[in-house]
Amino acid sequence: MNLKDPEVYRLARELAQRRGTSMTAAVRAALAEAVEREPVPRRRASVEEILELARAIRESSDEPFLTDDDLYDEWGLPR
Repeated sequence: MNLKDPEVYRLARELAQRRGTSMTAAVRAALAEAVEREPVPRRRASVEEILELARAIRESSDEPFLTDDDLYDEWGLPR
């Protein structure tokens, strides 16, 4: 790895000195620690996946979904 940023080079060298190891080992360990702490980003579901899930839910239940009559009274107000 070629560290062209002087500050990054300085930090890598300092970490290596503090840990008593090579710069490569210090950078590897620091990156592994950072990756371990970083949460894995959640993948967004595609439209097709959402529609398939809705179909599966609809097919798995004998009960109808709520209608407007279930949610609102005769004046259009929430029940």
